[in-house]
Amino acid sequence: MNFSKTLLSRGVAALALGALVAPLLGGCAGLVVGSAVVGGLVAADRRTSGAQLEDQAIELKAVNRINATLGERGHVNVTSYNRQVLVTGEVPGDADRGAVEQIVGQIENVRSVVNELAVMAPTSFGSRSNDTVLTSKVKASLIDARDLHANAFKVVTERGQVFLLGRVTEREANRATEIARSIGGVQKVVRVFELISEAELASGQPPKQQ
Repeated sequence: MNFSKTLLSRGVAALALGALVAPLLGGCAGLVVGSAVVGGLVAADRRTSGAQLEDQAIELKAVNRINATLGERGHVNVTSYNRQVLVTGEVPGDADRGAVEQIVGQIENVRSVVNELAVMAPTSFGSRSNDTVLTSKVKASLIDARDLHANAFKVVTERGQVFLLGRVTEREANRATEIARSIGGVQKVVRVFELISEAELASGQPPKQQ
């Protein structure tokens, strides 16, 4: 399974960066993994710092456990946002699809699993490269949108299908969906949002742990 080394490296690098930055933040903001740090402040991420660390840990644990079960028999990507885990990619059979969902669901702190695995042969390098380009285009379009906070969204693309994650309002969800659908090459947009009210957004309060 070729996704493990990339994700493991990304996670280790993020945790290492966090370890270096944490002493510099002092009593200000908590440690945030996966967000840019500028002048002692972190780019907007609507998860708590603890949830971001948990998401990193969930992804790393999922990679290791799926690898141990499937080996090279599949192409699986795991994306955790506020402990809701999206599983995408391709596996050879329904039994493998169910096994992956069970593995992820049993990881500590996982709140829910969205299983979008397809039962089919793994996609080609060209297909995955195209997915990477589409992800970049969606992210760039979200940044260009003046009425959205791009850092509130996470974008994953598989076989031309764009998955949108984030802790957003209904208005933001609809706007981001509209933007993603307008990009050439996008076959489908799947919303994996955690919806909040405008009042919750305005209050700036972190999500309650469930």
